[in-house]
Amino acid sequence: MSLDTLIDSLPASAKDLKLNFSSLVRNNTELTPQQLWGTIVATAIATRSASLTPAAIAAAAAQLSAPALEAAKTAAAVMGMNNIFYRFHHLSSNPKYATMPARLRMNGLRGHGVDEVDFELWSLAVSAINGCGKCVDSHEKVVRDKGASEELVLAVVRVSAVIHAIGVVLDQVAAEAHTPDESLAATV
Repeated sequence: MSLDTLIDSLPASAKDLKLNFSSLVRNNTELTPQQLWGTIVATAIATRSASLTPAAIAAAAAQLSAPALEAAKTAAAVMGMNNIFYRFHHLSSNPKYATMPARLRMNGLRGHGVDEVDFELWSLAVSAINGCGKCVDSHEKVVRDKGASEELVLAVVRVSAVIHAIGVVLDQVAAEAHTPDESLAATV
């Protein structure tokens, strides 16, 4: 299903999400097309939504170069790992963990082939979805140090918030459509 068809099929309870998608994506004026579509891809992957992810990737393929599409996927993959690792650092009260090496390969953070600010924005968006304060702080600092405005950062976070919420609603709709086997329900 196309991304637009998927968005248009959202239930009435998600009316605000449809409106926000329209203003933030269909009528985008704040982000470059690469920033916007890379954010959509990276955050759709972070939602883990089985219907949203392929639709977002397919829509973005018409908007992004092949290297940019791959870089957005890389941002989602590396942040999926780093957000867990560094969120543990943040949540643990043991200061020794912060002095120990990560010993995790993070080559995707370099050599991704796209503008550094764009890649960092995608990493920031995924980190926001995954709730890693340490990574949010780190990537926000990098993009700000590279000249990005707070308005640009917030525009990316708005898009990621809407994409995440759409993924949640789509999963809820899919769960409601799935009717459990009556015999299985009787044994519970």
